[in-house]
Amino acid sequence: ALLGLALGLPAREALAVGLVLSMSSTAIVLQSLAEKGLTKTAAGQSSFAVLLFQDLAVIPILAVFPLLAPRGAAPGAAADEHASTWVGGLPAWGQTLAVLAVVAAVVLAARYLLRPVFRAIAATRLRELFTAAALLLVIGIALLMTRIGLSPALGTFLAGVVLANSEYRHELESDVEPFKGLLLGLFFIAVGASIDFRLVASQPGRIAVLVLLVLAVKAAVLLALARVFRMGTDQALLFALALPQVGEFAFVLLSFALQQSVLAEQTAAPLVAVVALTMAATPLLLL
Repeated sequence: ALLGLALGLPAREALAVGLVLSMSSTAIVLQSLAEKGLTKTAAGQSSFAVLLFQDLAVIPILAVFPLLAPRGAAPGAAADEHASTWVGGLPAWGQTLAVLAVVAAVVLAARYLLRPVFRAIAATRLRELFTAAALLLVIGIALLMTRIGLSPALGTFLAGVVLANSEYRHELESDVEPFKGLLLGLFFIAVGASIDFRLVASQPGRIAVLVLLVLAVKAAVLLALARVFRMGTDQALLFALALPQVGEFAFVLLSFALQQSVLAEQTAAPLVAVVALTMAATPLLLL
């Protein structure tokens, strides 16, 4: 955020950009650490803890974004779509409360309603029914999130959190494991396809400087934190070089920031390219 202010962004936009760029990529980092057998190291465990906290932080960040929108702002790029949601006509504080209320309702309903449902499914001894029920829950929560103007990606993450609290989580995990590799591959394809190469070609210097600044600032912060928590030099360096990229939830946050008129199109467009390029740089940094 301070760097954004230094580059001339208004305070609201600088804070929004800081929140977006603070995310790291759970999918890429965990996959890369697992491939190299580094998951159980001190740096691997610390990376997992940070990634989990960041994923949970997406929900309050989304709730805060409507409050960052300037008063009387022109409708964002997705305003028409947002107006058709359940919260489209609410004021900023009302949208914030609605987001938090729906998330709390999903968690509470899952806690008290999901367990008896899964017990009944388990009694049938049909493994396919378990898989179908889990996918139905994921799709249902994702659709609910779209109705309150949020991303279905956030809904699927919230569904994962809900399923992780189930006593049948190990069975569910083994059931959805075959989907993991396929969907992860599709995710990486989507990240690559999101890069606007015409924008990169028209502003190569600006994009390159932004990518290097993001990687350098995040790595410096991570290295300082690692030293504060007394990690060894090798583990501190691994920790700092594993997480400096920007994560997949940044795409969700950028889209929502545009929708809420928190960020202008000319600010968000290069950031999408920066996010994707920092993700692409992660395997090279780990090497």
